[in-house]
Amino acid sequence: MTDISDKDWIAASDTTLMQTLGAFIKDQRIRQNKTQGQLAKDAGIARSTLSLCERGENTSLLVFIQLLRALKLLHLLKEFRLRLEFSPLELAKLERSKRIRVRNKGITGNNQASKSDW
Repeated sequence: MTDISDKDWIAASDTTLMQTLGAFIKDQRIRQNKTQGQLAKDAGIARSTLSLCERGENTSLLVFIQLLRALKLLHLLKEFRLRLEFSPLELAKLERSKRIRVRNKGITGNNQASKSDW
């Protein structure tokens, strides 16, 4: 398996990254004791397409997703979720704009105050 250390991910070429992803798919397929034919069928792709992917050759992102789904590894994509993050200044602005209390703006509906006869 092509091993890339954490610092080498940025410096790695596209070809090296594709080979790493392909090696990962192949490793997971073997760990799950599946043949290329079985995994290709489960993923809904041709065996030759799986072979290309495992060799790190040019395949589509869709193929990679189909393979992850067939290997029950889609949870690995959770790192790609968009996270809503605020800067400290944005948080302060949001806090200032929050309502702190409700003021009575006159008599409305069933909340009419009864007038005193005094």
